[in-house]
Amino acid sequence: MARNDDRRILLADAGVAVLARDGARGLTHRAVDREAKVPLGTASNYFTTRDLLIRALVSRIEQRLTPAPETLARLGVREPSRELFAEYLRDIVRRLSAEPEVTLALFELRLEAGRRPEVGKVMGEWLRAGFDGDVAFNSAAGLPGGRGAIALFHYAIDGLMLDRLTLSIDPETSTDDVIEALVAGLLPSNA
Repeated sequence: MARNDDRRILLADAGVAVLARDGARGLTHRAVDREAKVPLGTASNYFTTRDLLIRALVSRIEQRLTPAPETLARLGVREPSRELFAEYLRDIVRRLSAEPEVTLALFELRLEAGRRPEVGKVMGEWLRAGFDGDVAFNSAAGLPGGRGAIALFHYAIDGLMLDRLTLSIDPETSTDDVIEALVAGLLPSNA
């Protein structure tokens, strides 16, 4: 069977769908094959171990959640401010909300990372690299908030997305209003 990028993407997207719907315990090579509607054994042909399958899912999640270059360019020409920081946060929440299946799969992998050290290793590497990249981007863009503030915003956005994708504690409050409150509460007014 010819290996190709399109097939890898198809299988990874199918794995994301299985993970979001059935959780980590439901993520098997066979389940991915069924979801992708390919012959049984295809996923294990491309990803010979569960670890390689999970790495492929992490990579695909990253691809699907990466900000659009035009959004970064549009925001990157604005004067750094709390309002601009809020716009970046809105973009993050918009991307996470637009891809609920991907976001749920990401949460499933993070939960599984707490149970299985091998998944924790993969997720830990990915999360640390992403966090360090966010801190570097924030600093280079001249946005307010250092490493500690970026960590607090990650915690807050994760909680907000968990709330919005599962059972909300306050569904009447708009996501934009929550973001405004987060920025106001976590960044000093002189930032």
